[in-house]
Amino acid sequence: MRTTLRDTPPLRDTPVPRTRGLDSTLALVRDGYDFISDRCRRYGSEVFETRLLFERTLCLVGAEAAKVFYDPDRFERAGAAPARLPKTLFGQGGVQGLDDAAHRSRKRMFMSIMTPESIRDLVDIFEQEWQAALDRWKRVQSIVLYEEVSWVLCRAVCRWAGVPLAAYDVRRRTADLQALIAAPAAVGPAYWRGRRARRDCERWLAEIVRQVRRGELTAPVGGVLHTFAEHREPDGHTFAEHREPDRQLLPDRVAAVELLNILRPVVAVDRFITFAALALHLHPRCREQLSDGSDPEVARRFTQEVRRFYPFFPAVVARVRTDFDWNGVRFPQGRRVLLGLYGTDHDPRLWSDPDQFRPERFVDRPEDPWTLIPQGGGDHHVNHRCPGEWITIELIQSAVTLLASGMSYDVPDQDLRVSLRQMPTLPNSRLVLANVSQR
Repeated sequence: MRTTLRDTPPLRDTPVPRTRGLDSTLALVRDGYDFISDRCRRYGSEVFETRLLFERTLCLVGAEAAKVFYDPDRFERAGAAPARLPKTLFGQGGVQGLDDAAHRSRKRMFMSIMTPESIRDLVDIFEQEWQAALDRWKRVQSIVLYEEVSWVLCRAVCRWAGVPLAAYDVRRRTADLQALIAAPAAVGPAYWRGRRARRDCERWLAEIVRQVRRGELTAPVGGVLHTFAEHREPDGHTFAEHREPDRQLLPDRVAAVELLNILRPVVAVDRFITFAALALHLHPRCREQLSDGSDPEVARRFTQEVRRFYPFFPAVVARVRTDFDWNGVRFPQGRRVLLGLYGTDHDPRLWSDPDQFRPERFVDRPEDPWTLIPQGGGDHHVNHRCPGEWITIELIQSAVTLLASGMSYDVPDQDLRVSLRQMPTLPNSRLVLANVSQR
């Protein structure tokens, strides 16, 4: 019988548990999403110490741990992530690595475009692109849903953001954005593919930013491209090459990094949408409840359970800003810390039957910024929580409605297993649909 945190004794006021051996990097690769939560169960603790890439690291799980982790007086992000993350996933100089006033200023730039009207515009464009793709899906015997949804999302987010994207370039740019997502946990060719994609995408978007700034490309005021191209850092947070009062704009490359921090996460919703389609297939009762598309609350609960249940980001990283004690454990300044997102979303102290897919758990459940954290915890405006989380929710919910009430299809025999060792993961077959038709 599998042991859970609920089965273990209360946290002891003793020295922090430590993993054995010189380094646990290979164990992290082997255990994947379960690495942190499995060891917390083993030690009966919300925190343990290990070595990852030969650096001492504290690992945490749970809502109370999340509250501590997102305290800006205790933790900082600058220099926290392993080098491969900014070189692939995040980009160097992006919002994920900023703290204090610099982070707040950059976060305001992101949040300024996350209005209900703007998000609705993106969803409308997504649905238009989905319908155009559906017209093509009906004419072929089968499709790989993950690949098709990726292209739909890439076209949609570029249209919404005002980023020019030629039809012949959709697959190339989508592949680059997918490579950024896959590279951090990859080794060998997949990692270097992500490094190359990072360079190519930054060059592409930096040139577009320059065209906007030179007046060669029109970007609607208030839109994503215009907002990012014209964003100015506050006094004291300008870049060295833009010291003059009229040169406080982000450097072209940093503006490109932040544009990628819009495009990449939206394309990454392809994984959640693929998992949503998988859940519809595995839980026919849910599909029946969603089949008429008349109750958005049912779709919302289903969407939230997809985000809770299926693996997305395994963990987030920070460094201790100043010495403090929590739950009898010393957190020394400079120590790297990982918070398990997947483990918290499956913590039996927070979720009954966490390994069961049950959308009804969200009936009358109040929103809590520390328990459902697939894209980070805390306040979107203040903390390092994904500013595009609302976009993610709305896109998944739209896709769920389109899948359940807007089209019919068969799911042929295929390998639908989801490995928790692969990060980020997908169904092994990437979900093949056959005989697609429109309802």
